[in-house]
Amino acid sequence: MPHFDLPLERLREYRPQVRRPDDFDEFWRLTLGESRAAARPPAVEREETGLKLVESYDLTFSGYAGQRIKGWVHVPAGVTAPLPVVVEFHGYSGGRMLGWQNHTYAEAGYAHVVMDSRGQGWRGAVADTPDADPGAGMGTVPGVMTRGIRSAQSYYYRRMMTDAALIVDAARQLPWADPSRVALTGISQGGGLAIAAAGLSEGIAAVATDVPFLCHFERALRITDNDPYSEIVTYLAKYRDRVEETMHTLSYFDGVSLAARANAPAIFSTALRDQTCPPSTVFAAFNAWGHPEKDMTVYPFNAHEGGGEHRMLDRLRFFEERLGE
Repeated sequence: MPHFDLPLERLREYRPQVRRPDDFDEFWRLTLGESRAAARPPAVEREETGLKLVESYDLTFSGYAGQRIKGWVHVPAGVTAPLPVVVEFHGYSGGRMLGWQNHTYAEAGYAHVVMDSRGQGWRGAVADTPDADPGAGMGTVPGVMTRGIRSAQSYYYRRMMTDAALIVDAARQLPWADPSRVALTGISQGGGLAIAAAGLSEGIAAVATDVPFLCHFERALRITDNDPYSEIVTYLAKYRDRVEETMHTLSYFDGVSLAARANAPAIFSTALRDQTCPPSTVFAAFNAWGHPEKDMTVYPFNAHEGGGEHRMLDRLRFFEERLGE
């Protein structure tokens, strides 16, 4: 697919006025406050993986409304000193994987905390957490993009983004963790959740977000037909009278508004042929980012795979700079 979005020189200056509800900050203050009031301490149980150099632990922590969410903690074998933490979020339809998978950050010397994706895991990686909420079955299009979308109170990403913020709380309580050195990372949906968690948490040390999803909804819905945004397009094609209601709901979860609240150094990446998370939506979040130390890597000949395997080296260098003692 050729370049389809704004020219790169315009992308670098792209700062749209996204809709932001007057009660945006209050909505999130109340949501997080209520969920933290319902939280219990995280629980970990050793997972036998057969691996000798990395130890893995099954993590259960309190997410939205105190609901118990699964995850993993991977640490270098035999570690005793508190470690910097990398919290990772996964892409759309995936999940936390199995215990023996995905240890690169632990191999690099970090406490690697992985969040499961509630109600997902139908394609790609294995997941293990139901969406235990009364609104979980109310989506009208397959997937989760329209689940509970008639209200910000019931929308799926209210729960998911709260989970993302509260796993930061849980990670700081782990015996292997240095709570002052916590980084966030993810690709696609995981990148969008990293932005959300950074905007909803205090004291984050670094954020690495790649081809992030969930940013600048209204533009994405205009310029791409790709999944997962197409779930909302399909919904609105059927429920023609709900356009304004839907845009109002989505405005509480837009990564552009959440990015403006973030206060951590960050690296972003985008791909100019990416029709899943169009580059203008990524640049909108990057240009709104609330911390002055930020960098964008652009892949002109790639689509949603972005930097792929090459990008890990950039993340590891960035985390070494920001989390190293």
